[in-house]
Amino acid sequence: MGSMYKDDQDDWMTVCLKYLLFVFNFLFWMGGGAVMGVGVWTLIDKGDYLSLLASSTFAVSAYILILAGGLVMVTSFLGCCAVIREQRSCLSVYFSCLLLIFLIELVAGVLAYVYHQRLSEELKQHLNQTMTENYAQRGKESITLAVDMLHQDFKCCGSNSSLDWRHSAYVASPEAERRVVPDSCCKTITPRCGQRDHPSNIYKVEGGCITKLEHFLADHLLIIGAVGIGVACLQLAGATLTICFIYLLYKEEEEDSSDV
Repeated sequence: MGSMYKDDQDDWMTVCLKYLLFVFNFLFWMGGGAVMGVGVWTLIDKGDYLSLLASSTFAVSAYILILAGGLVMVTSFLGCCAVIREQRSCLSVYFSCLLLIFLIELVAGVLAYVYHQRLSEELKQHLNQTMTENYAQRGKESITLAVDMLHQDFKCCGSNSSLDWRHSAYVASPEAERRVVPDSCCKTITPRCGQRDHPSNIYKVEGGCITKLEHFLADHLLIIGAVGIGVACLQLAGATLTICFIYLLYKEEEEDSSDV
């Protein structure tokens, strides 16, 4: 009697874990879509600003999230197949995939957190030089476009202030046509409007574009880190359920073989 009750209890636990894993894989699949979406959104939404950064850590974090999101969606489908088949070998492969993706997303989250800590220093050291030395220069079209977008999107002018442009290669060149700032600094852009840097004509923001860009990138990095680490924690729960399910299947196989 006790043996039968124990078998029924084990069967009940196996069924419960099976359904729990199905629910987990559905949440896992949705989480993968969210991870991939955040990575794509990070690269598309103001992605041109990446050319203004001295390092590629920001972009690398986003690409890792996209890779991890794709793997998550594929793995969740494989996980459903493994649960249906109730094969320990398939579940072991699924468990290994969960751990691999966990490590990938954890790396993305940690990269985003570490880069968030030194973002301000990097911008202070490199942004002004990047803007003033490369704006409107041959072969630097991506930086020129990024600077123009930065001025207009964040309503700012210059790295620290509009005075930064006085020492730029662009203002010193004949192509500037006596402009003191690029036309993109103007509140209303018209041809050669950058010849006058009065506050009524151009954007004057305390802290310049550095402050605006830093806040924008910091918000994105926090989202990357939170999503990466959050989904990674979800995968740990799934890995725990998978181990329990594998253990119950192992026990059932052992009992079946002993009955024979």
